Amino acid sequence: MKHKKSVDEKLSEALDTEFETKELSKPIPAHAKAIEVKAVDSEKDYWLVRKNMKGLIQTGEDAIDGILKVATEGDAPRAYEVAAQMIKTVADCNKDLIELHKKMKEIKREEITLNQHHTTNQSIYVGSTSDLQDLINQERSRKKAITENIIDTDIVDGS
Repeated sequence: MKHKKSVDEKLSEALDTEFETKELSKPIPAHAKAIEVKAVDSEKDYWLVRKNMKGLIQTGEDAIDGILKVATEGDAPRAYEVAAQMIKTVADCNKDLIELHKKMKEIKREEITLNQHHTTNQSIYVGSTSDLQDLINQERSRKKAITENIIDTDIVDGS
């Protein structure tokens, strides 16, 4: 019975080299993989959509120039109407490009908040120093509670 060769073995044999396989020291959690893939895909999609929108805007601007030439030469109201619609379309495409930037910022912000732990650098405490120290040092507050409950008395000999 023949041993079925793996892809690495076939490549090693075909290229007359030896491939080293490296194991990851720590497996990546599934949710981290999803975030990483999502980040890469969203970045690629962003650049593709941005490129397409910029191309559409440039094409629209060229078309506006041509339509305005036709409109001024022919003096036809329909040509001016078409030029106005084209100008509105290009303006809407520009607005969509700005919206794309806003959405990408939101996506990045979500990715950052999923990957970060929040740290408070500045905080304000309203209260006395004694109360603050009691909060920080729980042992001190326990001792204080014990000593507050002690009643100091003198023993009087009744004889």
